[in-house]
Amino acid sequence: MSEIKEPAEGSGFAGIDRVLHEPARMQITALLYMLESADYTFVMNQTGLSWGNLSAHLSKLEEAGYLNIEKSFKGKRPNTTLRLTEAGREAFKTYAQNMRALFADFPV
Repeated sequence: MSEIKEPAEGSGFAGIDRVLHEPARMQITALLYMLESADYTFVMNQTGLSWGNLSAHLSKLEEAGYLNIEKSFKGKRPNTTLRLTEAGREAFKTYAQNMRALFADFPV
């Protein structure tokens, strides 16, 4: 069986953000990139992720400094608001540019 190798320096893959490249986190980040903020339930419904799965991915994005998670109450009900940080917005913008560049020369 062949060994999996890391992308070569200078290859198009070297500039891909591994935190954002995971499909669920990319979906979450793309959604939040288009919005100023969103609540947890909205993001869960839009992405189709389970409560626990979404929570795990949000934690990874928060640890990377890409996401602010604000917990509050609306009346007596808890409410969690999600918002990309400036670093998160820049990271997603760069990720999208790198992915476009990576596939720009691929034959279709």
